[in-house]
Amino acid sequence: MSRSKTFLHLAFILTLSGPCQSTWAANWSLDQLMSALAHGGNGMATFTERKYLAVVDIPVDSSGELRFIAPDRLEKRTLKPSVETMVLDGNTLTIERRNQKHVLQLQDYPGIAGMIGSIRATLAGDRKGLEQVYQLKLNGSAEHWSLLLKPRDASVGRVVKQIQIEGRQDEVRSVEIEQGDGDRSVMTIRKAGSS
Repeated sequence: MSRSKTFLHLAFILTLSGPCQSTWAANWSLDQLMSALAHGGNGMATFTERKYLAVVDIPVDSSGELRFIAPDRLEKRTLKPSVETMVLDGNTLTIERRNQKHVLQLQDYPGIAGMIGSIRATLAGDRKGLEQVYQLKLNGSAEHWSLLLKPRDASVGRVVKQIQIEGRQDEVRSVEIEQGDGDRSVMTIRKAGSS
């Protein structure tokens, strides 16, 4: 898997959030969504992911666990079909697979760093920071919302064409990423302890 794809797959785990104890208004707005996600704090979830790659005819499925530790530690542990761990701590990404460990610095990848930083801004409830890199479009209500992120910057756009995040209230339920090279991935997220 290329470094850009590794970063891209890491990007959607940044949307993992925990519960918020607020009351949901009838008119669901982008500010309300950002606030709900920002109050999430730490969170754990399981995921299933399906990748549609141009180089293979059949989709590639994987599953595992996600963990977010506020303010900026993200972990993705793939358990099937093979074990792989990705940890983003601050601006350092550590990838472990097949008894090999790779450590990468985000500042060496400005396009990817901008994308990951923007998704991180979602967790922080930083709408202004998010809109510096993405055009945002929110549809739906608190009970079923959809947030479309389209990159403003060409360097980010070369890696990711768009990200579609869907959820309910303060829970992210799915993330679909369309990459610049035509590949696509869909991740379904289930918070730990939810039914």
